[in-house]
Amino acid sequence: MSPHHTHISQVHEQIIARNPGEREFHQAVEEVFESLHLVLEKHPEYMDGSVLERMCEPERQIIFRVPWTDDGGTVHINRGFRVQFNSALGPYKGGLRFHPDVLLGTVKFLSFEQVFKNSLTGLPIGGGKGGSDFDPKGRSEGEIMRFCQSFMTEAYRHIGDKVDVPAGDIGVGRREIGYLFGQHKRITNRYEAGAITGKGTTWGGSLLRPEATGYGTVYFTEHMLRAAGEGMDGRRVAVSGSGNVALHAIEKVQELGGTVIAASDSAGHVHDPEGIDLELLREVKEVRRERISAYAEARPHARHHSGAVWTRGDLEDVEVALPCATQNEIDADAARRLVSNGVRVVAEGANMPCTPQAVQIFRENRLLFAPGKAANAGGVAVSALEMQQNASRDSWTAEYTDERLAGTMEHIHTLCAETAKEYGVPGDYVAGANIAGFLRVADAMIAQGVI
Repeated sequence: MSPHHTHISQVHEQIIARNPGEREFHQAVEEVFESLHLVLEKHPEYMDGSVLERMCEPERQIIFRVPWTDDGGTVHINRGFRVQFNSALGPYKGGLRFHPDVLLGTVKFLSFEQVFKNSLTGLPIGGGKGGSDFDPKGRSEGEIMRFCQSFMTEAYRHIGDKVDVPAGDIGVGRREIGYLFGQHKRITNRYEAGAITGKGTTWGGSLLRPEATGYGTVYFTEHMLRAAGEGMDGRRVAVSGSGNVALHAIEKVQELGGTVIAASDSAGHVHDPEGIDLELLREVKEVRRERISAYAEARPHARHHSGAVWTRGDLEDVEVALPCATQNEIDADAARRLVSNGVRVVAEGANMPCTPQAVQIFRENRLLFAPGKAANAGGVAVSALEMQQNASRDSWTAEYTDERLAGTMEHIHTLCAETAKEYGVPGDYVAGANIAGFLRVADAMIAQGVI
């Protein structure tokens, strides 16, 4: 075994031993390490100074108690997390996730991915992530407000526009951001607009922030298709999820001339061969807050099925797959099904929605595959643009912000493609994203010394 392979293997074993049971974090690290032998072979100096070890160890991991009272007067205790993973490029930046499945390992994997994602944008932001095992589903407005206020009562001491800037994620939308920001303002006695992003546009938020992740995923997909001499126009597309990312991905696909025929939620999925009626889907999910089955009931040709979109065998005419729901939703069986059905492009709108086995199958079959750290970086990119507007007390038009978003996604695509080519794996967006993200962070860490 070569020295660089030995070094990577030793560091990987050390990380597994130091973080037992955190399988999602192990998966995220392994996925990056798989590409780094190409870097160490060409630049063995990155083996010095424990760069890999330091890059895989969070600078700070914060866990705290979140007590709150429901409408009936019962006291509940949840657990809050904030993992400040790497600040070599700027203040920690990354969302908050409120979901009952959130554990420390979940937040650690998300924040590790965030480091590389933020690096790829070229913007001066480090990586972090946070959240709680609180479930906002079925809770009243008052209960959600009290929980958010309790969460921020502890979290405020760890965040700030020059320290750590949280945003939304699963379970944390503009409503939750409003309650969190209000409590931060009340406790600190400062209108520190840049301390949180994803705010309402009338109180410091950026136009196009809700759309950014979904739009950005489709922009990246379009660039991959263009690089192959094609485009989105006329493509039939399957999307998983029906939340913020999925809805805006559907919108942008339709704007570019594609047809989305499938979407989902946690209770199943709909197949609409005539194309998803976006206005109806938004009414069902955002206004009426019903299950996606209600969409099928209102559309004569649509059908609702149990299980994930990717379990279906009737998507033979789909060419583009956009997993926008959650981690590890596409496993090896689903990947083989997509390949056999003729899918040619897969772009991750969610964080790590494809298992390592699925990614390997896509790469072996030479699909155009975009990893989440590249394809869904649009959200954090516009969050960073929101920070710029807050710092200058300015507000940009939607058209200008969209132009900046589109330019950032084009930059990320070019960076990934050129880096993959430079390191001898042309067309491999996974390797390109991992290597490009690593190099920028590693160079900053080396320049700043062993800290």
